[in-house]
Amino acid sequence: MLVDLSIDPQKTSEDLVKFIRETVNKAGFSKLIVGLSGGVDSATSLSLAVAALGQQNIYVALFPYGQLNEEGLYDAHLILKQLNVVSTSTHKVDIKPLVDPILALDSTTDKLRKGNIMVRLRMILLYDLAKKYKALVLGTENKTEHLLGYFTRFGDEASDIEPIRNLYKTQVRQLAQFLKIPQKIIDKAPTAGMWQGQTDEGEFGFTYEEADQILHLYIDQKKSREEIIKEGNDPQTIEKVISRLDANKFKHKLPYFLA
Repeated sequence: MLVDLSIDPQKTSEDLVKFIRETVNKAGFSKLIVGLSGGVDSATSLSLAVAALGQQNIYVALFPYGQLNEEGLYDAHLILKQLNVVSTSTHKVDIKPLVDPILALDSTTDKLRKGNIMVRLRMILLYDLAKKYKALVLGTENKTEHLLGYFTRFGDEASDIEPIRNLYKTQVRQLAQFLKIPQKIIDKAPTAGMWQGQTDEGEFGFTYEEADQILHLYIDQKKSREEIIKEGNDPQTIEKVISRLDANKFKHKLPYFLA
């Protein structure tokens, strides 16, 4: 039997808008900048930011790598148009001329290392723009990604404020529906855009729906593997989710230091 992970999207939206507005003001800032990928997480985060601070206080960065993930760039423009974010607040930089010289230093670089280089370069550019415009960097990480360690350290994990980290991926989709994010963005297969054909769920070997059910029972409700199986979850999927969770726990404890 599936656990009900439904949220009250109106209340959640109101709470997050208030959180963003109060946090930014308390930090002594009035502006935010976000790296927009065209996925549901960044689209939802941007929508909340616009509601909190007004479109005049939001900057957006688009960092494509050549022709890779053109669909994401197209979808990013969809949400920008919907939210009426002005073109003068949008910065597009093709990172291919920056990434390729680094790749040329080592012919053994595999696609995962290349993807991490891309992600970290985007964050360098994003933080430079943040400094230029005296803005905080708006994160776009959801709870599922965070728990599973599905992020690049000092890359897409880097941020100043994380509005949706308390929401599982399936809950972000619920909120996106309420915020009227284009259905195309909500429905498409999530991808980090690190190489052609890459998808989150393809890397995981399980779906976000499966992960959210298991993570909620295991992390939030402190249930054992045996109890989670009794809830109707597949034993092999449970093992995959928990194994990934355990393998990436170290990411939440870094840096190590002698107390």
